[in-house]
Amino acid sequence: MVRWDLGLAGVGLLAVMSVAFGLIAHLIVGHRVMKWLWLVSAAIYFAAGILVSEVWFGWATAEELQPNIDGLSYDEVHLVTLAGLIGAVVARIMVRRRPHATGEPQTRPGP
Repeated sequence: MVRWDLGLAGVGLLAVMSVAFGLIAHLIVGHRVMKWLWLVSAAIYFAAGILVSEVWFGWATAEELQPNIDGLSYDEVHLVTLAGLIGAVVARIMVRRRPHATGEPQTRPGP
């Protein structure tokens, strides 16, 4: 049985980290994908942060995980940040390779 020990300060810090991550991911990928990318990525980051902190590393005590901010495994949540930033950079590369959806057929430059 998983025991949730995430306090209000931990949830607040994770929420701030989620919004910051969402805005950074939106800046990296750009506005071509979707207008609400920052909100979607922030929500996914928040859910993944809770999963990492409370399920994946929930077995560890506060002494084993430092720093532990009101139940939030702070350093372990940064694993989500790293994975998310790598995903944002890959998405940026994929968006830049995709032709613009202007409705006009693609033409190759002449010789």
